Parts: sequence; C-alpha cells; structure tokens
Amino acid sequence: MKMQQKVIKNVDTKDAKLVMAHIYVAFFALLLGGLAGLLQVLVRSGEFTIPGGIKIGYYQVLTVHGILLGLILTTFFILGFQIAAVSRTAGPLTNLQRKLGWIGFWTMTIGTAMAAVMVLLNKATVLYTFYAPLKAHWIFYLGLTLVVVGSWLLCGTQIMKYYQWKKENPGQTTPLLTFMAFVNSILWITCSLGVAVEVLFQLLPWSLGLIARIDVLLTRTLFWYFGHALVYFWLLPAYMAWYVIVPKIIGAKIFSDSLARLSFILFLLFSFPVGLHHQLTEPGIDGFWKFIQVTLTFFVIIPSLMTAFSLFATFELRGRELGSKGILGWFKKLPWGDSRFLLPFIGMVAFIPGGAGGIVNASYQMNQLVHNTIWVTGHFHLTVATAVVLTFFGVAFWLIPHLTGRVLTPALNKLGIYVGVLWAIGMGIMSLSMHLAGLLGAPRRSDYSEYGGATQAMDWIPYSIAQAVGGTILFVAIIIITYMVVQLAFFAPKGHEEFPVAEVAPGAQKTPAILENFKLWGVIVVALIIFAYTIPIIEIVTNSPLGSTGFTPW
Repeated sequence: MKMQQKVIKNVDTKDAKLVMAHIYVAFFALLLGGLAGLLQVLVRSGEFTIPGGIKIGYYQVLTVHGILLGLILTTFFILGFQIAAVSRTAGPLTNLQRKLGWIGFWTMTIGTAMAAVMVLLNKATVLYTFYAPLKAHWIFYLGLTLVVVGSWLLCGTQIMKYYQWKKENPGQTTPLLTFMAFVNSILWITCSLGVAVEVLFQLLPWSLGLIARIDVLLTRTLFWYFGHALVYFWLLPAYMAWYVIVPKIIGAKIFSDSLARLSFILFLLFSFPVGLHHQLTEPGIDGFWKFIQVTLTFFVIIPSLMTAFSLFATFELRGRELGSKGILGWFKKLPWGDSRFLLPFIGMVAFIPGGAGGIVNASYQMNQLVHNTIWVTGHFHLTVATAVVLTFFGVAFWLIPHLTGRVLTPALNKLGIYVGVLWAIGMGIMSLSMHLAGLLGAPRRSDYSEYGGATQAMDWIPYSIAQAVGGTILFVAIIIITYMVVQLAFFAPKGHEEFPVAEVAPGAQKTPAILENFKLWGVIVVALIIFAYTIPIIEIVTNSPLGSTGFTPW
C-alpha cells in the first residue's frame, strides 16, 4: 500500500531562526561588499582616490569586494535558502540536524570574521582567488578553512534530512526542492575538497613557515578544480527558484519534474572535470588535457539549454491559459508588477548573454583574446552578480517575511521593482563597458594607471568612467534592498507570506527512479574527476620547479 506524502506548507519556526541567521550575515556582506565595489569602480575611473586618512589600499578593497560578495554573501544565502527549502518540503529538521546546522553557522561566521580582520589589517591582500605566491597571514587561511568546514556541516544537515525522508517514504519520489538542495550540497562538498587540500596542505603550512616554498601551478589547479564548480553551486539555487518557485508565483505548474532533476544531475556530473579551461594560458599543463576539459565544459551548456526551454515553455503555457493570442501574446500576461517574479526574470534574461560570454571564455582560441582582461569580470557580473543575485533578491522578498511572520506590502513590492530596474540599468552599463574594455585589452585586477601615457590605456578610461556610473547605480539599489530586508525582518505588518512551491502538472509521467540512484551518479562523478585530473596532477608534481617564496607587495 502506498504511503501518503505529508504536505508541509511552512518552514518550521525553529528552522526559520537558523535560516534568518544566515540571511542577516548574507545581506550585511552585501552592504559592505557593495561599498567596497563602489570604491573600486570610482578609483579605477581615475576621477577619485581613496582619502589619505583612510588606511586602506585599492587591492584591500578589491579583496574585500571579491570575498564578501563572491564567497560570503553567496554561501550564507544559499545554505540558508536550502535549509528553508528542505524544512518546507521534507519537514522540520530533527534536533540533531538543527544543532549541527547551528554549529556549522557559527563555525562559518567565526571563520569569516577571522579572514575579514586579516584583510582589514592588510595582512591578507591576496584578492578573491588568493593565488600563490601572494601570501596571507595564517589566520586568513585558517578562517577560510573554518568557513568551508562549517558549510560542510550545514550540507550534512540537508543530506541527513534527504535520507531521513527517503527512509520514512519508501518507494516515493523525493520533493523536488529537497532533491535539488541535496544535489547542490553534494556538489559543494565535492568541489570544496579541492580548495581544502590547497589550504590545509599547502597555503597554511607555507604561511606558518613550515615549508619555505610552494608549487604555484599545483595550488592554482586545485583552486580551479574548486573555482568553476563553485559557479554551479551559486547557480543551482537560482535554478531551484526558477524551476519550482517562479511557476507557483505566476500560477503555473512545473513543466517537467524529470527534466528538472536530469538538469541537476548533468550539472553534478560536469561541474568538476572542467577547471582547466580557466588555465588555458598556463605553460605547465599539457595541451591535450586542456582540450579534454574544454570539451567537457561544453557539456554543461546542455542542462542550461534544457532549463531555458523548460522555463519559457512554462511561461508560454501559463500565458495561453490566461487567454493570450499570437506567437508572443503570452509575454504580456506575465505578472510584471510582482517583484517576486520580475527580479528572477531579469536574472534569466541576463544569463543569456552571460552564458554566451562563458562559451567565449571556455573556447581555446577566443580565450586568448579575453584571458585576464576585464571582459572576464564583466562576464561573471552578468552570471553571478545579475542572474544569481537578482534571483536571490526575488526569493528574499517572500522568504524573509515567511520566516518572520510578516508580509510583503504593496509599497515594499514597488521598492523591489525599483531595485530590479536599477540593477538592470546599472549592471547593463557596468558589464557592457567591462566587456568592451576587455576586448580593447584592459586588464582585470588592476588599480587605475595611465601606463606611462600609452595610447591604448587612454582608450580604456571612458569605459572605466562608465563602470563607475553603473557601479554607483548598483550601490543605490543595494541601499534600497538593505532597507527592504530590515523592513521585512522587523517592521512590515504581521501576517502570513506564502512559501511558493509549484506542483507538477496533472497527468505528468512518474519520475524515473534512476534519477535518484546516487550510487550510479556518484561513481560517474568520481570516474570523471579521476579521468580529467589524475595525469595532469601527476605531471605537475613530477615536473614542478623549486617553487616560490611568498610575496606581499601591498
């Protein structure tokens, strides 16, 4: 006899406190990281310098911006959102799972504070990628280690809940959001093993003086094994919202449960054996393995195209349900006045040119033109800082009041629409100017310089000024979203805000059980990683030079 699946409508109140703790840290990181980003684009424009009384340099600001927004904002928000999604669809966490979650949260928070203090003291001005031979204080590396360990505990909480649900509901398909959170947790643990090995066995002993020199190429290879899969750790929670939450907001059904799960499995398989496409100019890696990983990188395009098809099919079907006529009539029927929909939709649209730019970055020949230029910065400001971040904002508009027992008022909803419009304008100006300047050879990760009056450098300055204009507009949007978060958490009217979860369309075929056969998928993931990295790592270690001592130039 089939067991009835329990229908859960709300996040448990105890789980809500854990989720809100993550959201508070995430949006505090957004405010500080956004301020650092504003200072950065103003300085790069050549029209502004950091006042001499403020004891902070450009590269410190750059490090703060990258770490707070690229690592802290994303990781805290994602793990909080996923805990909420699991609690909403699979049921409340057990006391043990919740306790593990709180230990993970505080471990991450303490690690963040340790790393931040070192950066502010100018003891860890090593930029977002903390590439060797730039050398930071050992407390910075230990802080990063604690962030990773804490995140593993939070992922462990979600994995435990997934298997608990499977045990309590034998033979049934797991709730889609819980499945997606589980996949992303596995992805994060697997990819962060690379950076954990880099920090624990190389950077930390090196910074403590236990070893004098470090293999720069090995550390960089381990970082990019982590660094590209990290992009999908950022992206998949946005896909969770696009597949499951946005359809409910517009009154639609999930287009295909099976397609959604398959896309997540494909991301899990192809997130790891692709990191070398970030290292196409590295002389110490054989070209054959670069070619292999470039080829594997293009497989990741498939689940993104599947997602695009699924989403726009959902939009069109819903529009036609509402009586739209003609080829594009459904477009007018979408709820453009609802910020919970509008911001993720802008993110989806931004992901189209962002994804196309990613294909350029991963293409062996075209990469030679844009490698290490500010084109790359423009690319990930479209993918992560627009597609992902705007989706997170749209999620926050209903998630925060759901967790705090308040409601998204019409006035706050209108402010949310302003945030989306400002973000689209600001990022459009900034990212486009970054792409164009990159095509002209403007470098990334660099302070303002006229390069001795070089004509080529003079051509970059108008684009840098445009970046400052776009960045200023973005910071205005950050101020507004910060105000909204405070309102939704503490001051909005009391009430019940729905946690929207769409249902599968009636008559949909049963999801194939193989999509939840993680023994099979786990074996394939391990096989792909071994295939893609074993020989390159062996060759790097075998042929490695003496190694480098540390540098602290700023």
